[in-house]
Amino acid sequence: MTIPPRRGRIVPALATLCLMWTVAACTSGSRPEPVASGPTSTPTPTATSAAPACDPRASRRPAGPLPAPGKPPAGSYMDTVRKRGLLRLGTSQDTLLFSSRNPLTGVVEGFDVDMGRQVAAAIFGDPSKLQIVVIPNKDRAAAVMSGRVDLVAETMTINCERLKLVDFSTVYYQAGQKVLVARGSAARSIADLGGKRVCAAAGSTSLANLAKVPSHPVGVAAPTQADCLVRFQEGTVDAVSTDDTILAGLAAQDPYARVVGPAFTDEPYGMAISRAHPEFTRFVNAVLERDRSDGTWARLYRAWLGAQFGPAPAPPAARYLD
Repeated sequence: MTIPPRRGRIVPALATLCLMWTVAACTSGSRPEPVASGPTSTPTPTATSAAPACDPRASRRPAGPLPAPGKPPAGSYMDTVRKRGLLRLGTSQDTLLFSSRNPLTGVVEGFDVDMGRQVAAAIFGDPSKLQIVVIPNKDRAAAVMSGRVDLVAETMTINCERLKLVDFSTVYYQAGQKVLVARGSAARSIADLGGKRVCAAAGSTSLANLAKVPSHPVGVAAPTQADCLVRFQEGTVDAVSTDDTILAGLAAQDPYARVVGPAFTDEPYGMAISRAHPEFTRFVNAVLERDRSDGTWARLYRAWLGAQFGPAPAPPAARYLD
């Protein structure tokens, strides 16, 4: 059954305001926030950046305890960031719960943003020393490789292809891909959407995963997940498919939509970091080790995701290459 256009419905205020705020300034204070406008294709890795043997969940082991805030090792990338005065975090502005712009304050906030704030706090002793750089999904690896951002936390799945281009932290969140459909739809999973138009963000693993589904849904690319929601509300696509975490944020904006499953992919999230700075990857992993052990990860989960997903589970266990 083709879902008819839902004409006359009001696009939720948050999705609308995200479009209005595209070029707005936003950091923890009043510093300007650049919107990425760099290359739309990912640079080719150099011969010196060959990917490690691929276990997508394995990352570089922390070099030891975290140094005191404000005193990173001299000459390290963390010291470069400290001297600059801000940590540049690449993320989105329209992924509710993970990284979305608050329509009342204009600040980009969420679970992913707070992961970045933890790294800033470890470098500076101040989590507010964070500059948000809004980047589309398709430019996440390129932004890290070019040095436009120091790291990316943007619901980014770790996989072997991406590991050829960038380093990843250990897994900080475990997700899986599902679908969002209209409440009146008979679909109960992706298996029921053969031949239907299913939207996903361009450059995402979600779009690539749709091409592998045996029921053969018709994948439709949109610039962002928010654009997918608008197309779904306009009736130009029949469903939206991406990670269950992102879909929960979309469903929260649309009372006529619901998320159906089960998940049909495994989506471990990691923070992307340049392979030119392995000491920074080890540092970020030390931050994550601390956050798992001292309850910070669970606290942030409850703050951002508890209302949608219930009590905090055990954080994803770290796995190391060395």
